[in-house]
Amino acid sequence: MEMNSINTLGELKKSGYQSKSIKDELRDNLIGNIKNKVNSFEGIHGYQHTVIPELERAILSRHNINLLGLRGQAKTRLARMMVNLLDEYVPYVEGSEINDDPFNPISRYALELIKEKGDKTPIAWLHRSERFAEKLATPDVTVADIIGDVDPIKAANLKLSYADDRVIHYGMIPRANRCIFVINELPDLQARIQVALFNILQEGDIQIRGFKLRLPLDMQFVFTANPEDYTNRGSIVTPLKDRIGSQILTHYPETIETARIITAQEANSGKDQKDHIYVPDLAKDLLEQISFEARESEFIDVKSGVSARMSITAYENLLSTAERRALLAGEADTTVRLSDFVGVIPSITGKVELVYEGEQEGADFVAQTLMDNAIKTLFPQYFPKIEKLQKQDEETPYDDLISWFFNNDGFQLLDDYDDATYKAKLDEIAPLDELVKEYQPDIDERDIHFEKEFILWGLVQFKKLSKYRYSEGMKFQDPYGSFIKGI
Repeated sequence: MEMNSINTLGELKKSGYQSKSIKDELRDNLIGNIKNKVNSFEGIHGYQHTVIPELERAILSRHNINLLGLRGQAKTRLARMMVNLLDEYVPYVEGSEINDDPFNPISRYALELIKEKGDKTPIAWLHRSERFAEKLATPDVTVADIIGDVDPIKAANLKLSYADDRVIHYGMIPRANRCIFVINELPDLQARIQVALFNILQEGDIQIRGFKLRLPLDMQFVFTANPEDYTNRGSIVTPLKDRIGSQILTHYPETIETARIITAQEANSGKDQKDHIYVPDLAKDLLEQISFEARESEFIDVKSGVSARMSITAYENLLSTAERRALLAGEADTTVRLSDFVGVIPSITGKVELVYEGEQEGADFVAQTLMDNAIKTLFPQYFPKIEKLQKQDEETPYDDLISWFFNNDGFQLLDDYDDATYKAKLDEIAPLDELVKEYQPDIDERDIHFEKEFILWGLVQFKKLSKYRYSEGMKFQDPYGSFIKGI
């Protein structure tokens, strides 16, 4: 007989069902997963040796948890994934507003129903997917919203005095009894509301309009908070912090490899884009490096953070820029170009919090600077480093390329070139072939032209070439050639 086909309290007793608290449920199922080498937080990357072990220790300790970290660090995702550690179904007294455990009823409704019907008390079953409640803390949240209030309409309909506890309308927290309850951005919750949580966390009391109900709620609280909030808007009141068992610090991906996995997993790109647009590995690395540069930039508020969502939306925009270009050229398939990165600027400008200096320069300038810095950082990993200072007669791997530009009147690369024209134009610069063959001998055939363009952009960053952007595309030229020829 399947458990969730049991319909009465008597049948439940006969089945030998043992009720347990939600924290024991989480703990027992986590122990089972650890023993069986099952990953409880599948799809979370970069936290294997930092956040996840701490979170698992907190669950084993039966703690309420505060996830503290900047935006876009998967705090809410982690909280939602804890639902998978709950039992698939749990029984509750049918009709109960607060999911009363049939073996440990706490509401007046359930207590009276069991007293009246005994073993015939009807039982319903709650699936784990329904055992998650979430509230975004905003300054307008009231005690009535989260804990409850007296309901005058209920009092009138049932002809009850306000002294009768049946006139109470339960708020979100009592209704989430035996559930995981998440309060996002906890510091934004007014201090008086935070105070109302003290007794719920520690003693299980709730107080509503003069009623002191002994309701030992069975809950797993998970709070999320942003360290920025401690200074800008609000803070977590000390006695509440004291009642939260574990505070776990989250962080951004520590390597480009991890960041790439997250972006590929989360990006909302359809099969049609994936099938028809090829993205070189270097393009993926460059995209992630932009976020790494942003987290170090003097123009961006470090305390505010740079969300992983920036890379995700930038990747989506990059694919769409290439797709649009291919559609205009009447081509079915295309490869991402470095010049397509101009399309990711709108994804950056809305995602970063600028400091005063950044505001003065403007969001577009900051976005372009981040891209330039990303190219400059990655360039020495692919091609020989360009030293700032070098002896006058010292040879460098780039001499032939620079003299090509010196002897030619610049090089134009237009945005709307079809693939054949784009490749032919880059192939005109013979020294690029030699550089790619020598320093990237094992490169995928499809990546060659992206790398050729990358060399040009890299030389611009190291002041060996100059680049001019105009409405139709880009022009690269020798920075001093035109001046010398003029003389």
